[in-house]
Amino acid sequence: MTQTKDTSVKILFRFFSSVLDQWTVETMWADTVDADKGLYKLDSIPFYAPFASEDIVFAEYDETEERLTYRKTVEHSGNSTVQVVLLDTSMDINIIRNTFKDLGCISEKLNDQYFAMEIPSGKEYAPIRHKLTELEDTGIISYAEPYLAKNHWYD
Repeated sequence: MTQTKDTSVKILFRFFSSVLDQWTVETMWADTVDADKGLYKLDSIPFYAPFASEDIVFAEYDETEERLTYRKTVEHSGNSTVQVVLLDTSMDINIIRNTFKDLGCISEKLNDQYFAMEIPSGKEYAPIRHKLTELEDTGIISYAEPYLAKNHWYD
């Protein structure tokens, strides 16, 4: 999401990605909640980072990174993030994205084979996960759940 509001900032996240199996850096847009206290509300769906939009984080300027840098999550939003890789390249990724949009999930596409999707806190995850599993079982996609909020946990 491209931001233009005066309260928007970009925050750097440095983390180990189990999907990429390496240390990774990702930047995300956030709205300033309280700059003096270093509090920001994420306004992006992370492509790789194990966070969710609307999480409130503490970030501060890092001299080494030369930018505002994530330190810790202060409050979880209840949203979850799922990463989807299109395996069947004969399929249009936007058709897959629209399938999940119809289930109430928004997504951000990185390229023609990868997108990150948000499951809103108020959505039941079971039917979404069922569709993910169905598409994975048929070889159309593969998916990962880098961040599931407690309200989306399953057995």
